[in-house]
Amino acid sequence: MAAVREVREGLPHGRYGRSADERADRRLRVIGAFLGAGLVAMVGWFGYDYITGQTISAEMIKFDIVEGEKTVQAHLEIRKDAGATGTCTVRALAEDGGEVGRLDARIEDADSARIDRVFTIRTTREATSAELMGCTAT
Repeated sequence: MAAVREVREGLPHGRYGRSADERADRRLRVIGAFLGAGLVAMVGWFGYDYITGQTISAEMIKFDIVEGEKTVQAHLEIRKDAGATGTCTVRALAEDGGEVGRLDARIEDADSARIDRVFTIRTTREATSAELMGCTAT
């Protein structure tokens, strides 16, 4: 009978501790699990905010600067839940970017889900543009 010797290709398993590759793999798994949990939490937060979020939103269709009267007319399209009330803030800006007028427009049409209205903003000096700051529900 011939004695057959087995030739080993590497170190004996478990004799010298874990290799550097195994430590790196474990580190990558921990980092991946942490980032995955963060992503799931972020998607959950955005979903919750979308469902329970703002009930009034608006879009400025156009604005007109009335010459000589120091006023700006802002045309807003407001979308809201039926029965919701709130305010939309519009400001008028001068050529240098400074605010020259502000209006907190009350939205109280309880029955309508879509409101199309023109608001007049009085200014302290001549304005060159108008900006919709946002809407808040009350």
